[in-house]
Amino acid sequence: MDIKQYILENESRFLDELFSLIRIPSISAHPERKSDMLRCAERWVELLLAAGADRAEVMPSAGNPLVYAEKHVADDAKTVLIYSHYDVMPAEPLELWKSNPFEPEVRDGRIWARGADDDKGQAMIQVKAFEYLVKHGLLKHNVKFIFEGEEEIGSPSLGGFLSEHAQLLKADIILVSDTSMLSAELPSLTTGLRGLAYWEIEVTGPNRDLHSGHFGGAVANPINMLCQMLAQIVDEKGRITIPHFYDDVEELSADERAMIAEIPFDLDKYKRAIDIDEVAGEEGYSTIERNSCRPSFDVCGIWGGYTGQGSKTVLPSKAYAKVSTRLVPHQQHEIISQLFIDYIKSIAPKSVRVEVRPMHGGEGYVCPIDLPAYKAAEAGFTAAFGKRPLAVRRGGSIPIISDFERVLGIKTVLMGFGLESNAIHSPNENFPLDMLRRGIEAVVGFHLNYE
Repeated sequence: MDIKQYILENESRFLDELFSLIRIPSISAHPERKSDMLRCAERWVELLLAAGADRAEVMPSAGNPLVYAEKHVADDAKTVLIYSHYDVMPAEPLELWKSNPFEPEVRDGRIWARGADDDKGQAMIQVKAFEYLVKHGLLKHNVKFIFEGEEEIGSPSLGGFLSEHAQLLKADIILVSDTSMLSAELPSLTTGLRGLAYWEIEVTGPNRDLHSGHFGGAVANPINMLCQMLAQIVDEKGRITIPHFYDDVEELSADERAMIAEIPFDLDKYKRAIDIDEVAGEEGYSTIERNSCRPSFDVCGIWGGYTGQGSKTVLPSKAYAKVSTRLVPHQQHEIISQLFIDYIKSIAPKSVRVEVRPMHGGEGYVCPIDLPAYKAAEAGFTAAFGKRPLAVRRGGSIPIISDFERVLGIKTVLMGFGLESNAIHSPNENFPLDMLRRGIEAVVGFHLNYE
């Protein structure tokens, strides 16, 4: 039976299994979800064993548990290590969802739910491709799985787990489906990821909230001061002003910029899709270059004072912000983190006290396109989508990918099947059924072509 027929005959079961995972709100950012994290890990163990793994178990870590599974074919065969994560982003704001984020629905040819794409749907692609190969005696190499429960909070426990279990996780290549394609009509393989550094800033002014009429204009408002500091981090040309921030940034070569320019990109369509009138960013670079090959800085959240219904004339005691920067290969997140802390404190007015707390981070990554595993992924995409995939760098971050290379000494191939329209991390996350099918076909093609 070929893979298309297998998918057709088993799709209802595939969806039932995927939905059983989605219904578990495995939100790593919420400590009260610890029991749900374990439930989701245990459910993955059941599904991996049913798919043909010789062994599957929940393994403890310093944080949420991990799932490990393996299928041994031969001692002298190569080994593919498949990585994914079972945790998901919080679903808020809930009022913007058209349906319950943890009760999946199929509408308009798409699965609508938190985790439908990122990353339960994409992990299911890997597991169902594996299932097909095992059941039809087509698997020619060993396969291992490692699914973590903390990717959405920066994988704080995975690095230690890798070091502790390096021999267990020994492999020739790592395969990941947690990235996106240019579009359904333009299949692409991700060859590069940006790194990340993330902080929380706390600004304190007076020792309590004050009456804005009695004290306004005489006492510094922490929210005003925080906004003034944040406004200084990016200049009018879109350059980040932190001293030495660009010291390790590798400039794009003329050849690479020419390759990027060949990627089909409709700027007007891009703007319409997210309902903006103009793009913004670093002067001298295209939109694709800005969001994939250049660093960026963003305020991810800001709060303080009174935000309830009605009005309250208050001068707040504190203000907070969560901020991040996307980094490019060669920028080390720990160095950048300290540069940011030093800079913020240097520009902070004496009228307030500033504390900066580093949260999580990771390095960027580049995959050579001459790797045998990359060529196998390319062949798998070509078979499933009818055209050779473009090699592109993407703007997102998967910090653990650089740790895989540093700790395990293994390169990673990124076979992602997400689309911009899938709205990951946002309300109404979704995943096209057709992409689920073709993703399974492409991963089967990878395994058949990887020798």
